[in-house]
Order: sequence, then structure tokens, then C-alpha cells
Amino acid sequence: GDVSTRQKMSVTVCVTGAAGQIAYSLYPHLCSGSTFGPNTKIKLHLLDIPPMQEALGGVQMELIDAAFPLLEDVVTTADVQTAFTGIDFCIMLGAFPRKEGMERKDLLKANAAIFKEQGAALNAYAKKTVKVVVVGNPANTNCCIASSCAPDIPKNQFSALTRLDHNRAKSHIAKRMAVDSTKVENTIIWGNHSSTQFPDISHATVEGKPVRAAVADDE
Repeated sequence: GDVSTRQKMSVTVCVTGAAGQIAYSLYPHLCSGSTFGPNTKIKLHLLDIPPMQEALGGVQMELIDAAFPLLEDVVTTADVQTAFTGIDFCIMLGAFPRKEGMERKDLLKANAAIFKEQGAALNAYAKKTVKVVVVGNPANTNCCIASSCAPDIPKNQFSALTRLDHNRAKSHIAKRMAVDSTKVENTIIWGNHSSTQFPDISHATVEGKPVRAAVADDE
């Protein structure tokens, strides 16, 4: 359609852990049109824990003051129902951070509780077409828990963002092969952002040639 029709497109995006530094750096990308296109208006639902609500209010004021032409509304809340109702996209930054002396099982247990609640809330309140990306570590486990607690939302609409690790593997291969990283394709990362992670180059290629054959050793 014409520009006036396209301008009426609108998406509702929820960000969890919305008062954090990662979220803060993300908002200009979401609101400027670089993420969803220059003709898509944005409604933001910002979710964070109760102690962060004052800081979240400050974020809301900054977003309003910035007067992004595409930003229609900013809702701040500590309530998952308010945050997830009718959303098209959910960027899950919020997770329980690992603290000093904390065992991995304790971290997993704390995050399991968060993503169990949020997965169930997505299932109950979000659009069934919602696309979810889980960033908070351990991202793959958190994503799996959220998806399993949202049985009415297709599993292919959930993704875990381990892009940093994927990019790191690509750059190591590129450096070893003395090529640009864009020449490296089909690198796979298994596992969480932890010591259990496994970079898999069995399907990776450099300029179309299998990496194993191109490197010719496992060092």
C-alpha cells in the first residue's frame, strides 16, 4: 500500500529487565525504525522487578523526551499480565544474575522460577503469533523453560540469543583461515554461554569449502 497506509502499522514490544543497561542501549534501535522498519509504529511495554520501578520511570521519561516519531506509547510495570497482554514481540533480557559463591544449580533454580512464570504469562496474555527472543543467561535453558510453559505458542517462535558466541566462533575460524568473517558460513553453537558450550564446525564452510578440509588439523 501507500506510505499513509503503511504508517498505520503498529507493533507492541515487551522488554523484560527493562531498567538495565542492555535494555537502555536497545531502545534507540527499537524506536528509530532500524528494527521494525521506518513505517512501523512502536508501543513499548517495559517490565522489571518492583525495586526497579523508579529507575524504569526515568527510562520512560527519557523515551518520551526523545520524541521518537514512531514511538506511540510507553507502559512501565512490574506485572506480567500488563506487560505481556497483546504483545507481538518479547525481548527477554531479565534474568537472575550469578552472584559470588553461587553454584550453577542455584542459578538455574532461580531462573527456572522466573521463566516458568513468564512463559505461562506469555501463553495466557500474549498474541499466539508472538515472537520471543531470550537473552538472559543461561539463555538456552531459560528459553526452553519459557517455551515449555507456553504450550499454545509454537516452539519455532522462541529463540535464544547466543549470537556473541556464534560470532566469536566465526571470527576464530576466519582468523585461522586469513579470510573475512563474511566468508564463514554454517557455524553452529550448542549449549549455554558457559563451560558446557560446544562450537560445532562440522557443517561450517569457508568460501564454500568445508572448514575441516580447509584447516586440515584439529589444533
